[in-house]
Amino acid sequence: MKKQRFTSVWDAIEDSAGEAESMKLRSSLMIALARHIEASGLTQAKAAALLGVTQPRVSDLVRGKIHLFSIEALVDMAAAAGLQVRLRLAKAA
Repeated sequence: MKKQRFTSVWDAIEDSAGEAESMKLRSSLMIALARHIEASGLTQAKAAALLGVTQPRVSDLVRGKIHLFSIEALVDMAAAAGLQVRLRLAKAA
C-alpha cells in the first residue's frame, strides 16, 4: 500500500482543494488575530470591544473553533484590529 503525502493537514482532511484552501486561509487569519490579541496584552473583553464582537466570540477565536468563522468575518476582525490582510496567489504545486 502506497502512503499518501500531503503538504497540509487541510489537504488531507478536506474533500476538495477549494475547501482545503479556505481552511488554510481561515486558520492563518485566526492564528494572526490570536497572536495580535496576546501580543497586545488585551483581555478577551477588551479584544471583543476592539474587534466589534462579543467576548464569547473572542473565546471561540482563541480556542481555534475554526468552523464558527467565515473568511469574511475574520477579515473584518483583522481590519478592526488595525491589521492589513494581504492575499498572495501562487501556482499550485
